[in-house]
This record gives sequence, structure tokens and C-alpha cells, in this order.
Amino acid sequence: MNFAALRAPVSAQPHRTAAMHLAHGVWAVAPGVVFGLRLWASVCLALYAAFSLELDNAYWAGASAAVVCQASLGASIRKGWFRMIGTVIGAVAIVTLTACFPQQRAAFLLGVALWGTVCVLLATLLRNFAAYSAALAGFTAAIIASDELGAVGGPNGEAFMLAVTRASEICIGIICAGVVLAGTDMGGARLRLLAHLGKLSAEIATRFADTLLSPRPPDAEALSVRRDLTRRVVALDPAIDEALGEVSELRIRSPILHAALGGLFTALSAWQISINHLEQSSDDEGRREAALIRDILPRELWSPSAQVGTASWTVNPWQTRRSFIAAAKALVAFPTCEPSLRLLADQAVRALAGISRALDALALLVGDRVRPDFRRRRRSGSLHVPDWAPAIVNAVRALLTICAVELFWILTAWPNGAQAIAFAAISVIVFTLRGDQAYSAAVSFMIGACLSAVFAAMVKFAVLPGVETFFGFSLAIGAVLAPAGALMTQPRQTAMFTAIVALFIPLLTPANSTNYDLAQFYNSVLAVSAGVGAGALAFCLWPPLSPTLRTRRLLAHTRRDLRRLAKGSIWSSNDWEQRVYQRFTVLPDAAELLERAQLVAALLVGSEMIRLRRLTRRFDFGFDFNLDLAFDALSRGESAVASKRLSDVDRMLAALPSGWPGARVRLRARSSILAMSEALLRHAPYFDSQTTR
Repeated sequence: MNFAALRAPVSAQPHRTAAMHLAHGVWAVAPGVVFGLRLWASVCLALYAAFSLELDNAYWAGASAAVVCQASLGASIRKGWFRMIGTVIGAVAIVTLTACFPQQRAAFLLGVALWGTVCVLLATLLRNFAAYSAALAGFTAAIIASDELGAVGGPNGEAFMLAVTRASEICIGIICAGVVLAGTDMGGARLRLLAHLGKLSAEIATRFADTLLSPRPPDAEALSVRRDLTRRVVALDPAIDEALGEVSELRIRSPILHAALGGLFTALSAWQISINHLEQSSDDEGRREAALIRDILPRELWSPSAQVGTASWTVNPWQTRRSFIAAAKALVAFPTCEPSLRLLADQAVRALAGISRALDALALLVGDRVRPDFRRRRRSGSLHVPDWAPAIVNAVRALLTICAVELFWILTAWPNGAQAIAFAAISVIVFTLRGDQAYSAAVSFMIGACLSAVFAAMVKFAVLPGVETFFGFSLAIGAVLAPAGALMTQPRQTAMFTAIVALFIPLLTPANSTNYDLAQFYNSVLAVSAGVGAGALAFCLWPPLSPTLRTRRLLAHTRRDLRRLAKGSIWSSNDWEQRVYQRFTVLPDAAELLERAQLVAALLVGSEMIRLRRLTRRFDFGFDFNLDLAFDALSRGESAVASKRLSDVDRMLAALPSGWPGARVRLRARSSILAMSEALLRHAPYFDSQTTR
């Protein structure tokens, strides 16, 4: 036997394994390296343009290019546009403050603090890049104010020119970063959104179908899957913003993309309600009803392509949508006289309708231009604020922090105090957007600021004095920016490397005639460290509201709105659903499964209440008084009384002869009553609670 031949593959196996691991490692770090090189090129181009124009503080152009750069083209362009908007607004605000308080330092400083407070409030209420724009408007005003105040304090009347100069420098950085990214990145946000939305829609639809295939009490894994799906639906919002920044033709039809989120939330809530209903039914009855509904569902939900979330979902979504609409129509016309079966059919219709809205978005993403159904959808309730408390807490924290640093500067007459005010404003405003991770991110940023100061000192005092060309200068800063940019894309210590990237150029302060004053450099480093440290201390002393408290407040606000609805508040079904969906989007990840189920139950009860009122307006059942008694009991937090009143209405409807006109409408009313009764019974402690926050 040839033992050498047998041993050869075995001995070669470790080499192949090592080569595969090496290739995998290179493939994993390649995007980060490419991003680091793009960031370096963007900063160099911005500085070259600013030097050529002989701007006073050209480093702000380089710093803006570094901050705007994102790992994807769409995010960078979108962030750049919003950064321009925020910069202009902040510049206008500081010019206005200077005009209002030309010789009043205290009033001017208070105005700067109040403006930062307003911007923090808006940044907390807004989302994604709009929130960043609001934050930028706040600290842009602080930066221009620090330049205007100088070492002595008090507006010097140069606010307008400073605002124009800073805005120009920042816009140059944004444009240069956009040019570099557009020239080196072909863009893939649209395809990523298409793949993510297609896979998520298919998974929600098939899991809904699986529930009907084998109705059983959910185990811990199934509960975890539902929570994960909810998180992934919420994560679609920034992905949509990224795609809008990359593909201009999507912007005019953006309501279709945002409607897909509401559709997926609708499908998730219909799935949850169906599970709850099947749990309260007997095993045999539940399996029989589920089998009847399952037989009408589209065959795409049982195909292998649906299980993996590809094929027709992302290639030809309109074909899938047609089958979904046909199945929904069949379910609406499904002949039955059982309220329980009607309830399950109605929830299946809601799930199919929600997934169909996601299929509309998929059709838009694949570039279908011939379909006439692409029309603007009104985003009802988009101005509703789920909870004001987190925004108010963040705003008060920003006000106290900026005022404290301003007071410290006035008492100590520190020459670099104005710069410390600017970086305190930057820290306390920017890290507000990090939510529960604000303090840890601020501490990591402070560590990164110290490292950035060390790197800036090494480059400025050890390297730049021997460099005479811009090419040599570019290589010197690239030794810091390229590795830091690559590491910034990694999931760990992102804030620390972001600080290195964002603060390196401002601390280096490159100019056509660079100043190598060591004392001035140390004072700048101290001002930056003091400002960032003040922000971190503010988050330590006054942290954001805890996830538990925020969850309780969101549930309490939803219950309050439900009781207002029971008392007669006039909301459409779409308005009510959007109101609850927005609370879903800000619900902390730490929220328990029971709390999520309570939010779904409130959504169901409110929707069915609106539906019952609409039915009673269209068809005179003669039971309006009993329904009003049930809703009145619900508004007082008496779910048991409300359930009893609803049962009385159900018995009255059931006693009517089936041959009378409106039998189908009465059956739908009975299914709504059954759905409300099940939700009230299952979550009675929540509906009966008298806590308001």
C-alpha cells in the first residue's frame, strides 16, 4: 500500500485550512481598509481645496470631510446634505444671536446654551440623518460662537463673516468627500435594501403560514424570533434613508418605502393576534380553523424560494403581490358563520395586506416603471411624538452642561474657555443620539480624543517641520487617518476611533503657514479634553431615562390614548395604527415580550373599536347604547365590565335571524367583539392599570 499517497492529503489539509482562514480574514478587513483610504483621500482633497482658496481655518474643511465619510455612498451623500442644512441653520442662528445681543456677553452665552437645548430636543425627536442635522445646527452655532468670543469673551461683531467662512469650509469638506466617494464607490444601498426587505418580508409571511400549519403554544425560540423580526423591521428605517441618499429617483416615491414598514408591523401584529387566538381555542378547533385558512393562502408561502426569502420576492414581486391580493379577496369572501373563524380570516387578510405593501416597495426597488400603482402615500401621524420625556431630559442636560462650562470660563477667565464650550456642546449634543450607550460612547470618545492629541503632536512637531510638499503632508496625515478610518468600521470601540478621525485635523490645525507653538497646542488639547470630559460627566451625573421607565411610559401613553379613543376621540384606523407603530420603533430592545404583547393588544383593541364604530354608523344594529356602555367601561379601566357588555352585544347579534339583511356585516362585528374580548381577558392587568406614566 502507498502510505505516502495517503499521507499527502492529510499533510496538505492544514495548509489549505490556513489559506482559507487567511483569505477569509483579508475579505473581512478589506471593506474597512478601502473606507480608510477613501477617508484619507477625502480629507486630502478638502484640505488642498481650502489651502488653494487661502481660507483662514482650512482644517475645518478637512474635519468636515472626515466626519461626513461613511462606509457606504448613500449614507455619506445623505449625511452630507443634512450636514449642509444643519450648518446653514446653525450659522443663521448665531448671526441672529449676535445681532440681538451685540454688547451683552451673558445674554449671548445664554442664547447659545438655549439654542443648543432646542437642537438637542429636536435631535431626540427626529430620526436618522434628520436628527444629525438638528444636532449639527446646535454645535455649529457653538463653534462659530467660540471663534467670535475669542479669549476675552463677548461678541466682536464678526459673526456674519465667521459664519460665512465656517459654512464655506464645511461645505467644501462635504463636497470633496462626496466627490471621492462617488468616484470610488458604485453604490449598493438599493440592492442591500432590496435583499433585506425581501428576506424579511418572506420570513414574516412564511412564519405566519407556519403558525397555521402547526398551531401550538410558542416556545422560547419562537418568542425570540418574533422579537428579532421586530428589531429588523425597525432597522429598515435607516436603510431606507441610506437608499434615498444614493438613488435620487426613490426620493419622490419615498412614502412607498416608508409604507412598507407600517405594512410589516401590520403583518407582525396580525401574526401575534392569530397566535393568541389559537392559544385560547381548543386544540381540535384551532387546527380545523387554521387548516381552512391555510388552504386559501398563496402557494408562494409554501415554496422553497419563500423559505429562503429570494426568487420571486425580489425578482418579480408583482407576481407574488397579485397572488397575495387574490388570496386576501378570497379570505374576505370566505363563507362562514363562525366569529372565531372570521377573526382568523380577517387577521390573515391584514397580514397579506401588510406584506403586499412591502411588495410594493420591492417592486419600486427592482425598477418597475410601468405599474400605475406607484403613488404617494400619506404618512399619517408622522408628526406624533411617542414620548416627550426623553427629549426633555436630554434638552435639560444640554442646557445645564453648556451653562456650567460657560460659567466656569467666566469665573476663571481661561483663554481657551470658548473652545472648551464648543467641544462641550459637541459632546453633549452628539452623544445624545446614542441613547442608552451615551455615557460609554462619551468615555470612549474622550479616550480617542487623548489618543488623537498624541498622534497630532507627533505629526505636527516631529514630522511636519521636515515636510515641504503637500504630497509629503498627505502621507503624514494618512499614517493616522487611514488606519483609524479602517478601524472605525469595526463594531468595537467605534466611538474611540471616530474621535481620532474627527479630532485629528482640528488638533493638527494645518494651514498654509503652520504655527508650531507648543503652548498653544497644549492649551487647545486641554480645551478639547475639558469639553469632551464635561459632556461625559454630564451623562454620568444625569443619564438618559432607563429602558424600563421608557417602556412603562410608552405603554402608559398607549393606554391613555386608547381610553381617549374609547371616550370618543375621532381617529382613523390608519392614524391609530401609525401612532402605535411609532411607539414600536422607539420601544427599547430590553422591553419584555409581555410588554410587546401588551402594545399589540392595545393596537388590536383600538383598531377593532374604530371598526365597530364604523360598522354601527353604516348599519343600524340598534345596539349602539350597549357598545357605548362597553367603551365607557374600557375608558375607566374596567376591562371585566367592558367584556361583559361586549358579550351582551354579541349575544344580541347572534340572536338575529340569519336571513335578515347584513348577515356578513354582523359576523364581522362579532369577530371584532371576539378579538377585543380575548385581548381584554389576556391582558386585563394592563388595561385596568390606573398608572399614567
